[in-house]
Amino acid sequence: MAKKEINKIRVIIPGNVRELLVLAGLINAKNTALGADSPLKILTWDVIGPTVPTALTLHNEAEALMRQAEDKFEQRDLLLAPIDDLVKQSRDTLKGVYRKEPRKLGDFGFTVNDTPR
Repeated sequence: MAKKEINKIRVIIPGNVRELLVLAGLINAKNTALGADSPLKILTWDVIGPTVPTALTLHNEAEALMRQAEDKFEQRDLLLAPIDDLVKQSRDTLKGVYRKEPRKLGDFGFTVNDTPR
């Protein structure tokens, strides 16, 4: 019965990057504390382990920047609708003013495509 119970045990490795880095830090700390007695001494924790805190710091900084970027996009979006409307009004006005010379809209920065559909 004990064998069946052991086979049912699952050891989870997080899919979330932050949680994975935290776990790696815990493993590295335990490996370092055990030193030569660590069963992980055969692995490259001595090389890769010291990079874990840097990776976690970079991850945290990147997440903070993503939150800042989201805030900036929200601020931009609040300004975007009236700008879009004004550009469309400008196009329509210029199409009326230069109805015989539609390429003139290019002077205002518009891309003018006069090829037949």
